[in-house]
Amino acid sequence: MARWWIGLGAIFGLLTVSLGAFGAHGLRGRVASELLVTWGTAADYLGLHALALLTCGLLVLHAPGSRLIAAAAWCFVLGSLLFSGSLFALVLTGLPGLGAITPFGGTLLIAGWALLALGAWRGL
Repeated sequence: MARWWIGLGAIFGLLTVSLGAFGAHGLRGRVASELLVTWGTAADYLGLHALALLTCGLLVLHAPGSRLIAAAAWCFVLGSLLFSGSLFALVLTGLPGLGAITPFGGTLLIAGWALLALGAWRGL
């Protein structure tokens, strides 16, 4: 699984840079300034959790059987897709109802950090 987490972390990192640049250059003047802030938040959280996935991948190399680290990685993947994905979609579509999805992603991201901490305290 280490290869998956490291690979997904790298893909999320690639998306962070690409989507961040698109927001800064492609959306400026096309969407309201508060939506650009929302786009930036989505990109920031995606990038932070790209690093978290890379960390999980490296930890799984150290402790291949760690179910807590694997669960943390899944939370980071799903949480990022829901949190950042819903914010990106909200900006692109203008549908405010998409913001109702964002807290579910945030909850998964919080759970991922808790699982990562628990896995570390239990010796991975």
